Amino acid sequence: MPMSRRALTAAAVALVLPLSACGSGGDDGGTTDASGKVEGDITFQTWNLRANFKPYFESLIADFENKYPGTHVKWVDQPAEGYPDKLSADAAGGTLPDVVNVSPDLVAPLAEAGLALDLDKAAAQYRSEYLPGAWAGHRIPGKKGMYAFPWYLNTGPLFYNKALFRQAGLDPEQPPKTYDELFADALRMAGQSDGKVATLANVPTIEDFGRYGVPLMNEQGTAFTFNDAKGVELLTRYKQLYDAKALDPQALTATGESAGKKFLTGAVAMNPGSALDLGNFKKNAPSLYRNIGITDQITSTGHVNMYVMGVMVNSRTRHTPAAVAFAHFVTDARHQMSFAKQVAIFPSTAGSLDDPYFTKEDGTDETRVRVAAAKSLKNAVNYTPVLFSEQMKTALRNEVAKALQGKESPKEALDNAVNAADRLLRQG
Repeated sequence: MPMSRRALTAAAVALVLPLSACGSGGDDGGTTDASGKVEGDITFQTWNLRANFKPYFESLIADFENKYPGTHVKWVDQPAEGYPDKLSADAAGGTLPDVVNVSPDLVAPLAEAGLALDLDKAAAQYRSEYLPGAWAGHRIPGKKGMYAFPWYLNTGPLFYNKALFRQAGLDPEQPPKTYDELFADALRMAGQSDGKVATLANVPTIEDFGRYGVPLMNEQGTAFTFNDAKGVELLTRYKQLYDAKALDPQALTATGESAGKKFLTGAVAMNPGSALDLGNFKKNAPSLYRNIGITDQITSTGHVNMYVMGVMVNSRTRHTPAAVAFAHFVTDARHQMSFAKQVAIFPSTAGSLDDPYFTKEDGTDETRVRVAAAKSLKNAVNYTPVLFSEQMKTALRNEVAKALQGKESPKEALDNAVNAADRLLRQG
């Protein structure tokens, strides 16, 4: 039941919205001391946000400059396509902005290169303002410190098609709550439909192993561990689904978009999503919308998966107090709440999710999804290890496909995936 990393910026994307170096102030390095006077010119880089949120960010920057008259913030926005490559090039070329919009996997190599300011040292006074799970979202296994202010969060429920549940003889008001129930219901649905209706449309990803309770990495951050007995158990169960056609036959090559289309057309019975999907269902699949069920993510750990976006401070900036102050300003409770009311995301600040906007329903499905997601985020975690790269994800996906097709045993496949990930980790 994976949601790809795009779910982190799903709200933004849906609206057309996620060596040595120095900051914009010069090339002589910076300081980790953020206690000085907030002044100077800094550059702030976002990730594909200008098109729809230009007024918001221009107002935010103006408010900051009014609060700190000796500052000037230059805002640049980069397109989603090629953003990781752009960060890498800036880091290598010494042109990394002072304050940078990052996700955990993007901050990891910058922190390893000494380019991300350790906020546990430079901004520890702000730690209590954020949800513990969000503050920890930009930590790196085996490395002390925290390397980006938590910004907006996202998560989502599982949607299910009540009509398909009813046709399979399953209670549409009692969706599966555990993995045992999920796999049992999926096998029943496949059997009742002679393999014409699958329950799931995606193969398990690293976050699914995490939700299942599989230890993903050792504490030192030096090796992956998702090939343990519990990991093998999960992949074995998916193999059973695949053989019974309870997992969509095209799952081996499915993307988040293609899986969503499968759900939209009634080819699969369950799919993860967000509040934004409801509008799509209502417009493009009214019969599905009339039969839509909404339930929580299934997890063995008691913690749902959380996607977190962050704001990093360049450790080489010449204006550390200003850069830290601005990164905090962007991500403080007032501004996160303001941003969250413009687009379907969630603030990472402590107490914000207790606001009536996230706790009171008004009878609409959209509000129901928002309230349920906000509640689950209070103790959510980001299961995807920050050191798990796109290459590692591809290696895991390829090995999972071999296991489902019977070309390798689940144990062999996961051993190979771990070996490939460990090799890539050592290469840096």
